[in-house]
Amino acid sequence: MADQEIPEDANEHCPGPQSESAGKADSCAGCPNQEICATAPKGPDPDLVAIAERMATVKHKILVLSGKGGVGKSTFSAQLAFALAGMDHQVGLLDIDICGPSIPKMLGLEGQDIHQSNLGWSPVYVESNLGVMSIGFMLPNPDEAVIWRGPRKNGIIKQFLKDVHWGELDYLVVDAPPGTSDEHISIVQFLQATGIDGAIIVTTPQEVSLIDVRKEVSFCKKVGIRVLGVVENMSGLQQPLADFKFMKVSGKGEETDMTEWALNYMKENAPEMLNLITCTEVFDSSKGGAAKMCREMEVPFLGKVPMDPMLGKAAEEGRSCFADQQCGASAAALRRIIDKLLEDPTMSVSMMEDGA
Repeated sequence: MADQEIPEDANEHCPGPQSESAGKADSCAGCPNQEICATAPKGPDPDLVAIAERMATVKHKILVLSGKGGVGKSTFSAQLAFALAGMDHQVGLLDIDICGPSIPKMLGLEGQDIHQSNLGWSPVYVESNLGVMSIGFMLPNPDEAVIWRGPRKNGIIKQFLKDVHWGELDYLVVDAPPGTSDEHISIVQFLQATGIDGAIIVTTPQEVSLIDVRKEVSFCKKVGIRVLGVVENMSGLQQPLADFKFMKVSGKGEETDMTEWALNYMKENAPEMLNLITCTEVFDSSKGGAAKMCREMEVPFLGKVPMDPMLGKAAEEGRSCFADQQCGASAAALRRIIDKLLEDPTMSVSMMEDGA
């Protein structure tokens, strides 16, 4: 990160967050960062050595970010991990969304516990080559809210990096919360010395999401993290016509289910229609969507993933969308994006490296 890392909203004459007078000098009065700077440890962090030792066995580290919540970032992270593991890579998935950990559910691991050994915390495994770590495994009640201030969040992220025994990994996928908050600053600070390959940023097509994604791209550039690419999720709805429900609405607003009639009518009169995939825009993309934003900000565009109810169902059931043919449109789009990501020579793992 930038030398001395003076926060953008700091007061004039800021002594720097690592200074002994940080948060205590006269120039710190009224600064929004005063309390954090005053209580933060100063000087080199001894835990960074332990983190570097843990991360020495991880070949590639990928952050998955989003500017706004609800864009399908965790779904993408989960399916990326499933896909990489399906290619016979050794994969770890680290969930640092402390207040909203959804990865355990999306990997089918709800109710699992973390175990400790003399090597450290053991990830919870979906398969022998796909391990997962999340605060969701540590909550006695899944409905319990995590109400933590920044320093405590930073502490658990550091503990995940320092104490989890991943073993040899080809890829560590880090699912971060939305925005550019404490968790993002911490993961960059803790991992940067060990080498972060870059970040994938997930968005939806409409401008209200892209406004925040631009901030995320700016954050990556400021802290020196390469943007591996942007994914436009929920890019239109694609669904087999045969999966639709057909309704008739009267002038009084009364609804009548006409699905059976409509499907029988098509079957008898135009059976080829039942093999069609319907496509429609859900979000306004008239301003060019993520592709245009990527051109303007000079970052790679990885591709679009359509809104697919079957992908949502796969996430709810904690399974891979690549395991069967149910997620036809979305699985194919995700596969193209992941293949494009791995075309980058810096992101590939050779068979020789992989020990094959």
